[in-house]
Amino acid sequence: MRYSLDEYARLNSPLHRWEPRCKFVGLMVLIFAFSAIEDLRLLPVMLGLTAVLYKLSRLPKSYLFDRLHYPGYFLLGVVVLLPFMSGETVLLHIGWLSLRWEGLLATIEIALRFLCIVTVSLVLFGTSPIVTTLRAMQALGVPSLIVDMMLLFYRYLYETLDRLQIVQRAMCLRGFDARRFSWRNLKILASLAGTLLVNSYEQSEQVYRAMRLRGYGRSTSRSIQTPIQKNDAIALGGFLALSIGLTIAQMLLSTR
Repeated sequence: MRYSLDEYARLNSPLHRWEPRCKFVGLMVLIFAFSAIEDLRLLPVMLGLTAVLYKLSRLPKSYLFDRLHYPGYFLLGVVVLLPFMSGETVLLHIGWLSLRWEGLLATIEIALRFLCIVTVSLVLFGTSPIVTTLRAMQALGVPSLIVDMMLLFYRYLYETLDRLQIVQRAMCLRGFDARRFSWRNLKILASLAGTLLVNSYEQSEQVYRAMRLRGYGRSTSRSIQTPIQKNDAIALGGFLALSIGLTIAQMLLSTR
């Protein structure tokens, strides 16, 4: 099975070479700074920083495009409804719907902020092996139990998805048409969801028993203990200063 997030973790770029602990702290602080931006004048700055960061990562464009559409489904409802439901200044009448200026601006803000945050998150988890990133989190103080749970969730999520694809392919070969809405199809899909849930639970029990038999819980997991190099610390300081600067700029612009 191919891990999708760290598919290009072996590339050679400044972000790939950046020490994992510094990279996690620096990019997470930048993500929080992006989430605090509400002024439209800062959106081009945020978008430019994201583009430069992704360019430095040397990740292919297909890596970004292939992974944007999944979280994009959650944003679709906001993008479609907000311009017609929020605000008072009407720009255009489309039948009984009214396109509103305030809702359109809010949609642009939410969409760009979403795009930048997801892109930076992909850079964070795509420029290091997932195990290295999780061990860096453990070295920063995240409990080892949570780190192990995240690793197991990541590992078996894709296995469950692979199993779902196999079952769906078998159902289609037997004449099942998911595009037809009927009570029979709903019952079949509900049975499929229940079967996957039960199988996942049984597999989790088997994995836990196997881990216990191999001594899990009796020894402390190793974390990253190597000293942080000067260049990595300087890069971290630069990202922290950049994030603080964006936050201060947002505070100053919001008071005007």
